[in-house]
Amino acid sequence: MAGGIAAEVKSRLNIVDVVGESVQLRKAGTTYKGLCPFHGEKTASFTVTPARESWKCFGCGLGGDIFSFVMQRDSVPFPEALRQLANKAGVEIDERTKREDAHRARLRDILETSIAFYHQVLTATKLGAPALDYLRGRGFTDATIEAAQLGWAPEGWDTMSRRLVEKRDIKPEELIEVGLASQGRSQSRGVGVIDRFRGRVLFPIRDQNGAAVGLGGRILGSEGEAGRDTGPKYLNSPATPLFDKSRTLYLIDKAKGSIRKSGQAVIVEGYTDALMAHQAGFDNVVASLGTALTPGQVALLTRYAKKIALAYDVDAAGQKAGTFGVQALEGLIGQLAATESGVELDEVRVVRLPDGKDPDEVVREAPDLWREEVRTAQPIVDYLIDTYAKTYDLKTPGGKARFVDALMPTIRAVPNPVMRDGWLQRIRQVSGVEERVLLEVLRSGRSATGIGDVAASREGRFSADAVTAAPDALRIGDILRGVLPQEQELLRLMLLVPEVQVRITDAIGPDRLPNTVARELFRAVVLAREPDDQGIRPPFSLTGLVQALDPETAALAQALVARRDPDAHDLTVDELSYEVERLVIDLEVRALDERHEFTQNALAEAEQEGDAVAAGRHLHEIQAINEQRKSLHRRRDQTRLLVSPSRR
Repeated sequence: MAGGIAAEVKSRLNIVDVVGESVQLRKAGTTYKGLCPFHGEKTASFTVTPARESWKCFGCGLGGDIFSFVMQRDSVPFPEALRQLANKAGVEIDERTKREDAHRARLRDILETSIAFYHQVLTATKLGAPALDYLRGRGFTDATIEAAQLGWAPEGWDTMSRRLVEKRDIKPEELIEVGLASQGRSQSRGVGVIDRFRGRVLFPIRDQNGAAVGLGGRILGSEGEAGRDTGPKYLNSPATPLFDKSRTLYLIDKAKGSIRKSGQAVIVEGYTDALMAHQAGFDNVVASLGTALTPGQVALLTRYAKKIALAYDVDAAGQKAGTFGVQALEGLIGQLAATESGVELDEVRVVRLPDGKDPDEVVREAPDLWREEVRTAQPIVDYLIDTYAKTYDLKTPGGKARFVDALMPTIRAVPNPVMRDGWLQRIRQVSGVEERVLLEVLRSGRSATGIGDVAASREGRFSADAVTAAPDALRIGDILRGVLPQEQELLRLMLLVPEVQVRITDAIGPDRLPNTVARELFRAVVLAREPDDQGIRPPFSLTGLVQALDPETAALAQALVARRDPDAHDLTVDELSYEVERLVIDLEVRALDERHEFTQNALAEAEQEGDAVAAGRHLHEIQAINEQRKSLHRRRDQTRLLVSPSRR
C-alpha cells in the first residue's frame, strides 16, 4: 500500500534546488526570491522558504510545496509530479510501479522507432513520393513536415513490422501492445502480425510533455479514391498503455505555451487543420482527434486556459456526415457542467467558418478572417438558441413549445444561476414565451432525487478499526508527518463529519492548504459533494471517495480515519463550529506569517538601497499585517466563548 512516499520525497529533496532548476533565485534573509515563472513580472515577488518547505508568489497568489510547483510548472496531475520527484529523490514508489515505468519507456522507444521509420519512408523513398507531393500540395512546407515528423505507411501488409522485428530486435507482441500492428491470420507468414497503418499519411501524437503516445493516419484524397484504403478518413492508434484518445489532444505539446499566454485554446477536428494553423503562426490550436470533445480533453486544456473556441465544421441540422452537430454541442455543455473544470459556459464559443471551408483552408487562404472569426466566436449557448430559432417556426404554439423543449435540458445543465437566468431571458425574448412559463418548464423537468441514498446507507462502514486491522496496515506516522496538524484536523473533520463539509469549504479553499496531498484530498471531498443544478448535494460516501483516489491521497485519507483521536461525533454543534474556526484561523495566520516574512525582507532591501518611498510602503504593509493578526486572534477568542469550558 502506498503511503508516506510524499513525506519521504520532501525529506530528501531541497525545495530551493527543485525550484532553482526553473527559477533564478537569490537569498533574501531566511528566504529566496526570484521572478515568478507563472506570470510576467519585473519585480521579484516569488519566494521560497526552506524552513516551511514552501514557495509562494505574492504577485499572482500561487503557492504550495515541491509537488504543487512541479504540477504547475509541467501541467501534470499530482501522481505524475510525485513520480517525477520520487525518481529524482531515489525513492521507490513500489516494485510494480518501477516495472510499469520501465515497460512504458520500452513502448515509447518502439513508438519513436516506428515514427522515425515512417518519416524516412515519406521523405527519402520512392514509396513516399506521392504522399510527400500530396502534403506539399496541401500547402505544408518541408520545415513543417520535418518538425512534425510526418510519415508515410506503405501499402504492404507488414512492411513496418518486418523491418522493426528483423532489424531492431522488437517483438511482434510489443508491436501489437503499442498499437502498431494486429495479429495476423497465419503465424507462418511473415512475422505473424499485420501493420495497423497502411497507405496513410501519419501524424505522430504526443502528450503535453512531448512524449510519443500514438499515431494518427489520414488516407490520401477522399475515402476510396483511386482504389485506396476504403477505411475511415482518419484512423487513430487504438487504446494502449500509452494512448487514451479521450485524454489526448494533437499538438498540445506545441500549443500549451501559446494557450497559456493567450488565455484561449482553439480546437479543430483534424491533424491537418491544427498543423496548418501552427504553420501560419496560430500556435494556440489543437485537434481533438475526432468530433467529440471529452471531459478528459477539457481537463487537459484547462491546465493552461479557461477559454475554449470550437472551430469545427458545425452542422446545425446534424445531417451532414463527418460534422459536429447540435447534439454534440449539448453533450459538451453537460460534460462541462458535470466537472470542476472552472470553465464558464460563456467562455466556450463556436467559431463560424465560411460554408464549405475547412479550418486549414481559411488559415491558409485568409489568415485575417480566421483571426477575426476566432475573436468574435459566439458563446455556445447563444449559438444553440440561434440555431433552434431557425429550426422551429416560432410563429406557431407548437414551434414555440418544441423550441423551448429543445433548449431546456441545456439550460438546466448550466451551473451558474446568473448565466442560467440570462439565457432564460434570451429565450423569452426570442420565443415570446412568458418568463413564468419558462420557469415552470425548467422546474418541472427536475429529475427525481434521493436515488442512491439507500445504497449509500447500506454501504460497509469505513472505520478506523477496519483500516488498522488490514493485513497491510498503514504506517500512519510516516504518512502524516508530511502534513501540518491543522491540515490533518480539518481534513479529518471533513471525512468523519460530513455535515461540516460545506461550512469548511465556504470558509477556506484547497489552495490555502500548504501541502499538495492535503489539497488533493480536500478537492476530492469538494468534488464528491458538488451540488446539482437544483442545489441538492449527493450523500457523502467515504468508501466511494477513497476508492476513487490515487494511492498516495487515499493513504492520507485512511491514515486520518485511523488516528486514535476522540470521536468527532461527540462534539456539540458549537464545539464543531469552534474547531472549524480555530483551524481556519491558524491557516490564515500561517499565510500572514509568510506575507510578513516576505515584506520584512523587502523592507530590509529598501532600507539598504536607500529607497525611502518603498521602505515606507513596506512598513505600512507590516503594520496592516499585524492588525490582521490581532483581528484573527480576537475572532478566535470570541468563538471560544461560545464553547463550554468542559470541552476545551
